[in-house]
Amino acid sequence: MLQQSILKMYHMLALVLCVSASEDFDWTKNDRRSFYYGTFPTGFSWGAGSSAYQTEGAWNIDGKGMSIWDSFVHKKGKIISNDTGDSSCEGYYKFKYTAVYCGEIMDGLPIGPSGPRHRGQSDQEATWPNGQNGFYCLKVTEDEHINEKGIKYYNDLINMLLDNKITPIVTLYHWDLPQMLQEKYGGWQNVSMVNYFNDFANLCFERFGNRVKYWVTFNNPWSIAVEGYETGEHAPGLRIKGRGAYKAAHHIIKAHAKVWHTYDMQWRSKQKGLVGISLTAEWGEPVDITNQRDIEAAERYLQFYMGWFATPIFHGDYPQIMKDYIGRKSGQQGLGTSRLPVFSPQEKSYIKGTCDFLGLGHFTSRYITQKNYPSGLEDSYFSDRDLAELVDPQWPDPGSEWLYSVPWGFRRLLNFVKTQYGNPMIYITENGVSEKMLCTDLCDDWRMQYFKDYINEMLKAIKDGVNVKGYTAWSLLDNFEWDEGYSERFGLYYVDFRNKNKPRYPKASVQYYKRIISSNGFPNQREVESWKRKAIETCSSSNQLLAAAFMSMGAFYRFAKRGQLIEPQKHTYISICVSDPLIGHMEMVTEIVIPTVCTLCILLSAVFLMFLLRGRL
Repeated sequence: MLQQSILKMYHMLALVLCVSASEDFDWTKNDRRSFYYGTFPTGFSWGAGSSAYQTEGAWNIDGKGMSIWDSFVHKKGKIISNDTGDSSCEGYYKFKYTAVYCGEIMDGLPIGPSGPRHRGQSDQEATWPNGQNGFYCLKVTEDEHINEKGIKYYNDLINMLLDNKITPIVTLYHWDLPQMLQEKYGGWQNVSMVNYFNDFANLCFERFGNRVKYWVTFNNPWSIAVEGYETGEHAPGLRIKGRGAYKAAHHIIKAHAKVWHTYDMQWRSKQKGLVGISLTAEWGEPVDITNQRDIEAAERYLQFYMGWFATPIFHGDYPQIMKDYIGRKSGQQGLGTSRLPVFSPQEKSYIKGTCDFLGLGHFTSRYITQKNYPSGLEDSYFSDRDLAELVDPQWPDPGSEWLYSVPWGFRRLLNFVKTQYGNPMIYITENGVSEKMLCTDLCDDWRMQYFKDYINEMLKAIKDGVNVKGYTAWSLLDNFEWDEGYSERFGLYYVDFRNKNKPRYPKASVQYYKRIISSNGFPNQREVESWKRKAIETCSSSNQLLAAAFMSMGAFYRFAKRGQLIEPQKHTYISICVSDPLIGHMEMVTEIVIPTVCTLCILLSAVFLMFLLRGRL
């Protein structure tokens, strides 16, 4: 039955939105394959993002305290290849390059008011007490102190960005809670985190708020709650099925609201800044658009994902569908109360409206169908939803196993936000695509195509009336990808993690993204078609530099062109294979096999010489 529904779906030329269709957006006329040539509004912001733990390294330098991610990655078997962020991109020592690289992307932009506003990086550097590059940003106990070396690092970084006409958008929490707070209080399972986080944010407003005008409280709280406290895939690695994620999210929402009110009451009039939150969400499309159960499942998927956090912040309480489903399943378990925590009337009023802008992270989409999960011992966030997620095998998937290129879902999600939450001011805080390859390909044509398609869908959404003010590509650099370690690369710039100096090389997508920014969109077909060709031409020199760097290491590397061996030549479109298994094999050959063979040759020569001498005697 499901296969028939999918086949039916494939033959449809147009799709309609599920329950939350926007009246002024005609989904039946939404041709997924169409491309819209046009430009973004004057003053539209462009940038590239990074995060502290993923790029900075220096995990135990200058008084920095242990974070939950420092603790998590040092446990064997938690991260692919047991990678850690101990050194990562060495951003702590190379922070000046942040402005330099972002300046390269923004080079050529007009500085006057007619040009793209902000012209800068959404530099998502999380600064958290006793956990981020030397920060003891609040007094957890009487003997705790503020680490001025950590303050200086972020002051220098912010000043460097501003000197290069780059506006920092600072995220206060990008997943790296101090380990001490996790051990002493249980982290986000404990309501005390609300006050600790507020004290920390208040210090950041005091020290940096005269220059930082855009603050994001939390980046992707869904991952913090679900992957940190439900599945255990991320730090702190807890598996509190059916309760942990809901409890963590409850405290995160309260913490966000308190920080917003603190800024509103104490700092807004002096600093004139804005405070928002960044929610990451995938679009959910019904498998069968004629099946009401699938339509409702797709709606439920969105409400359990984005609505979980957005609905309290914009409307004061959790989505009704979450309260109904979790409450009913909790009752079936024989529980006296719902596993979903409850906001008091005072809390609802306090939380509602605490968002000056909505940050939105988006990477991919899913098809959704109804699937019943009977209540039982294995109740969890995922089974509470009563749905199944599917993907079209024809969707491109160049990198992460969860990330498929589905650009039309981006426009639909943006229109969903417009309809559900009163068309808030939106900044896209993360959007990008990874590669997961045995070969490092600086001519990343799939990433250029991804950016082209997704940014164009965003442009269409603005044409629909969605209030999108800026876009941040994820990410500026290849970096530590959490539980995937260094096996996946999202960066516009390639980072050679095997070199202790962590040199960076621009990929073709740097030039391509730069052309989108300088044109503030897609002016005409002829010009847009030339961008990829020109970007590919420029990346060959970077490939040669990278190849030369690898060659100088004394190792043998292959050169590949789409999987076929070729001779490296000037201006050749090449990939440089630097896979761990290959390098490991080469190290084995040089360190074990070759010495062993040489020893055997010497022994055989000695035996042969003995036979010769015996014959003569």
